[in-house]
Amino acid sequence: MSPIMKKQSAIVVPEGCKKVLLHACCAPCSSAIVEWMLGHGIEPVIYYFNPNIYPLEEYEIRKNESKRHAESLGITWIDDDYNHAAWRCAVTGLENEPERGKRCEMCFYHRLEATAKKAQELGIAFFATTLASSRWKRLEQINAAGNAAALKYGISFWAQNWRKEGLQERRNELLKEYGFYNQLFCGCEFSH
Repeated sequence: MSPIMKKQSAIVVPEGCKKVLLHACCAPCSSAIVEWMLGHGIEPVIYYFNPNIYPLEEYEIRKNESKRHAESLGITWIDDDYNHAAWRCAVTGLENEPERGKRCEMCFYHRLEATAKKAQELGIAFFATTLASSRWKRLEQINAAGNAAALKYGISFWAQNWRKEGLQERRNELLKEYGFYNQLFCGCEFSH
């Protein structure tokens, strides 16, 4: 679907978007986005689905930080299964791809397809991802994966560059305010 868009500063909000399933990779990346959404009358529902993160201990730390953040704001937080084996199957043959290569494309699609499916199950018409806040990732890959997943499930992907409007700076401030664990890699064992 291609909803009519309206512009609010540099952040473009899909027409009629009052609630969004927000795929969150971690608390630091979601914090400023969630704050922005709440401040603009949009209800975010956090969806934590990150089977790419390895090892399990790293996954649990990030998951718990994301949950802590959502609970502090009183917003809904959904945890999906940690199925690292299924993720490994999805990226089989792409282990030696460089960062921002085909492995990342497949990883984004794997995670955003699950997000689109969950949004459809919940009756939420829009989904977005905090992956689009990382300067280490290619927005074109994220948007392509999100749009393909949206098409498959008949809902709308809110493609947005979440680095704009001071959100990157606000992320860094919130990181300190909350004392978030701040990882230095995406979580994938092949990204080091």
